[in-house]
Amino acid sequence: MDSLLSILIWLPIFGAGAVLLIGNNRSQLARWVSAGISILVFLLSINLFLDFDTNTSSMQFVEKMSWISQFNIFYHLGIDGISMPLIILTTFSTILVIIAGWEVIKNRVADYMAAFLMMEGIIIGVFSAMDSMLYYVFWEASLIPMLLIIGVWGGQNRVYASIKFFLYTFLGSVFMLVSLIYMYNLGGSFAISDMHSLPLTLSQQSWIFWAFFLAFAVKVPMFPVHTWLPDAHVQAPTGGSVILAAIMLKMGGYGFFRFSLPITPDASSYFSFVVIVLSLIAIVYIGFVALVQKDMKKLIAYSSISHMGFVTLGVFALFSIMKMDSNGELISIAGASIESAYLGLEGAMIQMVSHGFISAAMFLVVGVLYDRLHSREISTYGGVVNSMPKFTGFAVLFAMANAGLPGTSGFVGEFMVILGALQANFWYAFLAAMTLIVGAAYTLWMVKRVFWGPIVNPDVKTLSDVNAREFGVLSILAVAVLWMGIYPQPVIEVMHISIANLLEQSLTTKIPAIL
Repeated sequence: MDSLLSILIWLPIFGAGAVLLIGNNRSQLARWVSAGISILVFLLSINLFLDFDTNTSSMQFVEKMSWISQFNIFYHLGIDGISMPLIILTTFSTILVIIAGWEVIKNRVADYMAAFLMMEGIIIGVFSAMDSMLYYVFWEASLIPMLLIIGVWGGQNRVYASIKFFLYTFLGSVFMLVSLIYMYNLGGSFAISDMHSLPLTLSQQSWIFWAFFLAFAVKVPMFPVHTWLPDAHVQAPTGGSVILAAIMLKMGGYGFFRFSLPITPDASSYFSFVVIVLSLIAIVYIGFVALVQKDMKKLIAYSSISHMGFVTLGVFALFSIMKMDSNGELISIAGASIESAYLGLEGAMIQMVSHGFISAAMFLVVGVLYDRLHSREISTYGGVVNSMPKFTGFAVLFAMANAGLPGTSGFVGEFMVILGALQANFWYAFLAAMTLIVGAAYTLWMVKRVFWGPIVNPDVKTLSDVNAREFGVLSILAVAVLWMGIYPQPVIEVMHISIANLLEQSLTTKIPAIL
């Protein structure tokens, strides 16, 4: 299908318009139309996987037409093995969010469903844009529906959380826009592939690297620009937390893959130690912060920051062992280090996909409890297994995956990143592996307090176990978590050639660069 990517982008966006026309007065029809559109988009996105050629690193499903000819800006789409899994993760997560909010959302239902459909199309645009200005438009547009989701359907402090979310992410992105315009002035093109081949000095790369870093680090989010995320998660409705954690955070990781490494390889090597230190702080320190949380949503939010630290560690661990000569040129590194680069980068990608499944599941678990008792405080619960045994089985599975239990998707990506980091530096791997201890600590502490023990709160005795809709959503996520944990090979095969091409771009020196 020649226009498959455009269909995946614009079908949910125009579908959102149709749902808005249906109106909030016909909420049941709005639900069914939204579900139908999201399922159709997901089924269409499966063709990306089925028709994907794993033997080439070239962009596939390419579409290109002139958009703003005066500035050489094109409507240019295409995907590779890095972007394709994230697109399918987006379409998959959107179905779950719409089904999960089926009975829970009673206020402005059509508007709620339309916001998520619009978000779906925009994020697919982010992952498939091959023109940097098109990418930037989609990147910034994604803020609008999420701002509304938090601000309209969020908790008591939703306005504060939504504005904080917007300011952090928008201000960080301004620096990225400046760097894109600067590179356009150098090369006369906004095409991302053309920016990859610009002959930038180390000084130029350094400024561009930090401009990108501010945009992507806020989105991941990395320490110390992470403080907006717990507030956003706590105030957002369950669906908003799912999309925020499962999809939007991955936009930051994807940006490092698509922009930072291939455009600024020398600067990525030069400043890798700083990024690695910040990543390790997120993994270890933020893990301890999660340990003292009393709100389940806030605990999972801090857990997300800790786990996403593995993504940036996997991306930059290779560059910490690269050497540069007096001219700033990259010196070849040993074959073993190249293997560690594959492990690190592929582990980072697996971690992003896995975290999408696990974080979505964890927030949906909290959402199920909140819908019944309207509390996220751990102290409110205790002995939930006595009244919700089926639900507890799902919750414990997802909690174990969040702790990195072997056999679940949470183990695979983190293990690959740790192995890659071990090739670079023993202490990187040692500190990263601490998350397996700290993660187990805060996860098991929450499970023990919420699900085990005697029932202290009489309201817990009245809880009903999961209904058919909730059981279906959690079952799908359970299958995804176990499948990725037991047999991640299909996903690794899809991304392997693209990761190899990224390494070739990142390890190929440009002109002599002197600060």
